Amino acid sequence: MRYVISDIHGEYKLFLRLLDKISFSESDELYVCGDIIEKGSESVKLAELIFSMPNVHVIMGNHEQSFLQYYDYLMRECDGDYDSVLSGLQKYITDGGGDGELLDWDIVDRIESLPYYIETEDFICAHAGVSLTKDGKVPPLDTVEPEELLCSRSFKNPQVVPIDSKCVFFGHTATSAICGEPQILVYKRPGASGKNIRDYAKIHLDTCTFVSGVLGCFCIETCEAYYVKRK
Repeated sequence: MRYVISDIHGEYKLFLRLLDKISFSESDELYVCGDIIEKGSESVKLAELIFSMPNVHVIMGNHEQSFLQYYDYLMRECDGDYDSVLSGLQKYITDGGGDGELLDWDIVDRIESLPYYIETEDFICAHAGVSLTKDGKVPPLDTVEPEELLCSRSFKNPQVVPIDSKCVFFGHTATSAICGEPQILVYKRPGASGKNIRDYAKIHLDTCTFVSGVLGCFCIETCEAYYVKRK
């Protein structure tokens, strides 16, 4: 089975519970639409686990981007003292309420190497979604500015629905801002049954886990959503 999730934000224990709920195994695949770090208390522990799993595929989120922007700043100012750079990054995570003391260069390098999007034969993962062309289609993703893929808020609007495109999975904005509840929002194509991923135009994944305590994922094969809630 293939699953998609977004905006885990350091909720390591909830993530483990969700993997257990879906009986995630080495034969499954998980796609993560960015923002695995910050807000939650176990960002580094979560990142370390995710990066150790070859069947988990992660893209950049705006929180990873902010981390890397601070990393670039520290590198420009360090005058060759790279130990101070790592210490600064550890403090950056710790000051946000996280487990910064666990951060090492391997995790930094893995975050730096994250792609801005993933595109497969039947779906797209983009952290914030993507602005559509004038005729309502998803443009070639290699022509889209990274800032738009990471930070734009326009794609969340219910009336913004891609035409004749692969299903777009995204997060970035809490779904509760749309429907008032921490739940995954699905947008089926007109007349579609909803039994196949090609029946969906876009799927909004961000349940604002850090605030709501609810973490969800969507199964591509069954088109079902699964949730766990913080105890």
